[in-house]
Amino acid sequence: MRKLVYYVGASIDGYIAGPEAQFDFYPAPDDMVAWMNERYPETIPTHIRRHFGMDDVPNKAFDTMVMGRGTYEPALDVPTTSPYAHLRQYVVSRTLTIDDPTVRVERGDPIELVRRLKAEDTGLDIYLGGGGKMAASLLPEIDELIIKSYPVVAGTGVPLFNGAFSPTLFTPTHRETFSNGAQVTWFTRS
Repeated sequence: MRKLVYYVGASIDGYIAGPEAQFDFYPAPDDMVAWMNERYPETIPTHIRRHFGMDDVPNKAFDTMVMGRGTYEPALDVPTTSPYAHLRQYVVSRTLTIDDPTVRVERGDPIELVRRLKAEDTGLDIYLGGGGKMAASLLPEIDELIIKSYPVVAGTGVPLFNGAFSPTLFTPTHRETFSNGAQVTWFTRS
């Protein structure tokens, strides 16, 4: 069965973005950027993949992305309506209208969407791209967390999970450390 994987960067104090959706304050050293491009190339937005010469790099871990409106909308400033054209894209929103056949808007329960995607016979895992509210609503279905922890305090912003109190155990299974102390840690649902 396919897994739902929350692959996301966070500050020391648990924010995935600043209060205005900023994420350029994360100190990502060159060795970490190279690692991300090699290990999870499909998590790099399409317009940035071109910059890194990754247009023809195949997906390795994910073939589908689920995101909330707050994660999707910044792509419109690029401008693009299909920020991850190399993946099947689902945006969970009750009000958003998208005129792009490569992006599906899911107006219903995101848990039901994820359960349908997990039940598919074939395919790679499902990338939960964010944000904090979407992650909190999908917590019962998250099978794995891959947290890129950056050595910076944000102070405020978009929390890693933004929802009801719901203690959920995960077991750390692996960790990579990079030149500036940034780390990537894998957690599996206990």
